[in-house]
Amino acid sequence: MRLSFNEVRARAARFAKDYADATYEKGETQTFYNDFFQIFGVQRRSVARYEEHVKKLNNKTGFIDLFWPRVLLVEQKSAGRDLLKAEVQAGEYFDAIKEADRPRFQLLCDFQTFQLLDRDTRETSSFTLSDLPKYVEKFGFIMGMEKRSFKDQDPVNIKAAELVGRLHDSLEASGYKGHQLEVFLTRIVFCLFADDTGIFEPRDIFLDFLESRTKEDGSDIGPLLAQLFDVLDTPEDKRQTTLDEDLARFPYVNGGLFSATIRTPAFNAEMRQRLLDAGQFNWSGISPSIFGSLFQSVMDKQERREAGAHYTTEKNILKVIGPLFLDELRVEFEGLKARKTNRVKLLQAFHDRLSKLTFLDPACGCGNFLIITYRELRLLEIEVLREIHRDDLARMKGGATELPLQSLLKIDVDQFHGIEFSEFPARIAETAMWMMDHIMNTQASLEFGAAFLRIPLRKSPAITHGDALELDWQALLPAERCSYIIGNPPFVGAKYQSEFQRAQVRRIAGLGKSGGTLDYVAAWFLKAARYGQGHKVPFAFVSTNSITQGEQVAQLWPTLLDRNGMEIAFAHQTFAWGSEARGKAAVHVIVTGLEPRNATRPVKRLFSYPDIKGEPIETQPKAISPYLTDASALANPHVVVREESRPINGLPRLVIGSKPIDGGHFIFSPEERDAFLASEPQAAPYLRPYIGSREFLNGRLRYILCASQIPPQELRAMPLARAAVARVRDYRLGNIPAKGKGTDSIKAPGISSLALAETPTAFHVTVLPDTPFLVLPRVSSEKREYAAIGLMDPPAVPSDAVTISTGATPEMFAVLTSAMHMAWLRSIGGRLKSDYRYSIGLVYNTFPMPPAKDLAALAPHAQAILDARAKHPDATLADLYDPDLMPADLRRAHHANDRAVDRLYRRAAFASESDRVAHLLGMYEQQVAGMLATQKPKRLRKPS
Repeated sequence: MRLSFNEVRARAARFAKDYADATYEKGETQTFYNDFFQIFGVQRRSVARYEEHVKKLNNKTGFIDLFWPRVLLVEQKSAGRDLLKAEVQAGEYFDAIKEADRPRFQLLCDFQTFQLLDRDTRETSSFTLSDLPKYVEKFGFIMGMEKRSFKDQDPVNIKAAELVGRLHDSLEASGYKGHQLEVFLTRIVFCLFADDTGIFEPRDIFLDFLESRTKEDGSDIGPLLAQLFDVLDTPEDKRQTTLDEDLARFPYVNGGLFSATIRTPAFNAEMRQRLLDAGQFNWSGISPSIFGSLFQSVMDKQERREAGAHYTTEKNILKVIGPLFLDELRVEFEGLKARKTNRVKLLQAFHDRLSKLTFLDPACGCGNFLIITYRELRLLEIEVLREIHRDDLARMKGGATELPLQSLLKIDVDQFHGIEFSEFPARIAETAMWMMDHIMNTQASLEFGAAFLRIPLRKSPAITHGDALELDWQALLPAERCSYIIGNPPFVGAKYQSEFQRAQVRRIAGLGKSGGTLDYVAAWFLKAARYGQGHKVPFAFVSTNSITQGEQVAQLWPTLLDRNGMEIAFAHQTFAWGSEARGKAAVHVIVTGLEPRNATRPVKRLFSYPDIKGEPIETQPKAISPYLTDASALANPHVVVREESRPINGLPRLVIGSKPIDGGHFIFSPEERDAFLASEPQAAPYLRPYIGSREFLNGRLRYILCASQIPPQELRAMPLARAAVARVRDYRLGNIPAKGKGTDSIKAPGISSLALAETPTAFHVTVLPDTPFLVLPRVSSEKREYAAIGLMDPPAVPSDAVTISTGATPEMFAVLTSAMHMAWLRSIGGRLKSDYRYSIGLVYNTFPMPPAKDLAALAPHAQAILDARAKHPDATLADLYDPDLMPADLRRAHHANDRAVDRLYRRAAFASESDRVAHLLGMYEQQVAGMLATQKPKRLRKPS
């Protein structure tokens, strides 16, 4: 029978009284520790050994006074002896013990004084024998019960996953694969965890069963484990009376974990050893939330090599559940604690409400979000119960009375629902939820003195294996019963979706056959909004920041906010999401929380990140825009920027450069150009520098033959030029291949190869500027503070990898290279991978310009930037705008230009890029409203 901590304290008091006069190391140590272990209801001989022989690193022999492999090392001295010497001895013994057996805890004792060290946390506790009842919880590990701290980067989780991974590899190599292997490993992990955390009593009975009852060659492990799984699935009162005693010690688990029949794996000696290695590891420090994802990674060897990158940190999960509901619950709890009247009654009502909250994660994976949410609710429940029973707890300190936790603890795993596409992570999620349930039950037991264990498992989390976009969420959890939706749906860009996935997004978004360019995650946003309509169900998801940039904004957010009646309640702007462990995989994401408009909270919360890897700064605007900026000043906080075919801001048109569709046969390297001109020098005016983004940024040189500009009578006299024209015609007809990689494709959409072949001297798109022109790369690295915009002169020919304006002025250059315009580009423009994509229709044509009458003041600043560039003639634009290489004089020139441009927009300085975007969105809103006001209404046709 599991002892309560109140009973343990009472036994500790009796022990302290019985041994008040104990002093002699040799004569009383064994009796002392036999009785000490009885305090916790544990037979010492079942777990620990006396006088363990060990060969120290100096080759001298020593004897550990008491040794419990992997758990406890005791160095005992007679009363009054110096424990410093005992500490040195214990350290020597610890170093000499083989790594697999090194204990977590070290106890130094002289009968009257205790010094306990936790080698994992480095926490040390010192106390006298008479104070043992006050400190006895520190020895909860003897019963498998201890308070837990949770750390994102704790290497114990990765080590555990690696141990299971080795076992997995051995079994898979033997032909034991698929569903059978997944179920088997899930059961093994539960047993390993249960063996070290008090679910199985006494501790280590599973490991002892493996070590003492199985053959070294492993031949009998499979059948014995199958028998054990059957025992774990059978209530104690229904087991055979002739059942083996070692098996009969295991409890009934229930919950369906051990119910399915699976094939029995055949072990060999190597597999047995790998199972023993996992069993000898201390699983008490495992965090179920992190371990679940790591455990999943063992099924893929490539993923396992970067295992540290395959879990979501708890800190980041709290960024979702904190603003969604947890922060408000805690604020409400603090208010109830301070009440002078009806405090207990209101706290009981609050506790009852916590027990009725339900949660849905429709892309739950291994259950990380559900597990952390469950843990945080259970921790809050413990605090609530502590307040409700404050007076009872004060009276209990000196007595053996204890709270009836069985009836007091109300929050349980069946409040949590999940949907997961793959079966294995779905099963892991269930197991990890039960693991966290046990950890929190232990926490409650330690807090209130009563022993509380939910074994057999009475309730289960509702984890459904299936496709969340195909399932009816109402059938799994009716929306009227759902309190919150949370999660981290899959990130799949529009270009990378399968045909089936693209069809799902089209259907859910209702955007017609094309389906737009929505990421896969957008479908979860839309489905969650529709699911909660009329039932006031808030939700918060992690997503890539692409759904708040580029074309997706106008496709997703009007539907989400206006058609589905939602409002953005809180948001985290772009930050680095992921693990700092091995692999260091991180993706830039946002967190967005939405709620129905008819139940919106008065205060919104917006978290911005000056450093995407740092801590956020919180503001509380009246409204948040789809670009995750402060929308307080907008007449319509839902305003989205729509692509325009022409500039609506007074800027000259921007166009894409020349697109030859020539298979590279008109394009020459400097060496090829020199050789060409050596034979046909008259072609020199027509071989013009060809400027794409690479040439523009990196100073490379290419040339293009502008054959359409050569008069026919001159072309007749140029055999090399005519040969190039012939090759282009043959390429367009499909008779010869392209000259090299990276050339325009004749098979591109909208191109008629036969029509182009009829005019082989002409480009598909011809742009040959005869005046200075502004060049803007179509893609800019996310690392650059400023996009590398430049001015160029004829005879250069821009390629379609850049966009140009032939009506450029220094003032226009100053505005477009400013921080103001960069903020617009980064927030409104889309992305190509992680780089910024400069869209003519979305970024340039819509950018709100300052008043034209004030622009003249910017000309000197434009010239200062160009002069600073000119001081570094050997540096490329890529060098100059690399944030680590940017020259100080160029940076100063840009910052001066930024201040000058900012002043044209408003007198008050802008606090951040987000502040700039919020201001620009207000100007854009006015700009569009002015356009609509000046448009002539369409005349109605008279009926015929």
